[in-house]
Amino acid sequence: MRKAGVLPVEIGVEVPFHDVDLARIAWHGHYLKYLENARWALMDRLGYGLDTMLDSAEGWPIVDLQVKYVRASRFGDRLRVRAALVEWEYRLVINYLITDERTGERVARAQTAQVAVDMPTGTMRFGLPAPFIERVELALREAADAG
Repeated sequence: MRKAGVLPVEIGVEVPFHDVDLARIAWHGHYLKYLENARWALMDRLGYGLDTMLDSAEGWPIVDLQVKYVRASRFGDRLRVRAALVEWEYRLVINYLITDERTGERVARAQTAQVAVDMPTGTMRFGLPAPFIERVELALREAADAG
């Protein structure tokens, strides 16, 4: 889960009251929402948001999730959630890093893996849709040209 990945995006999250317990510590399950929001920001960067995904008749279930919690976050903490692509040909693998915005300390790191599923038949594909791969390749070329 340590590979930085490519085409990173970052989002900000303030830990809200409804995500914490009586000790004002964020419940571990709420971090998954933060990861999901960063993942959608990454998909939007690629121009492959929800509408495009639905129009493709492909579902993208998460088949693997790994999270390493390093330290607790508390009510009101400002977090940075970074998401970046690691794999995108046969399955979609994204690495995440959650840090405290104020101190820069690592809060958690994570990785998700998704596969493409043909929605009408429910059949898992043995590769991601060509239009998605093309969008990743285009974004990689644009990033190389800009940098």
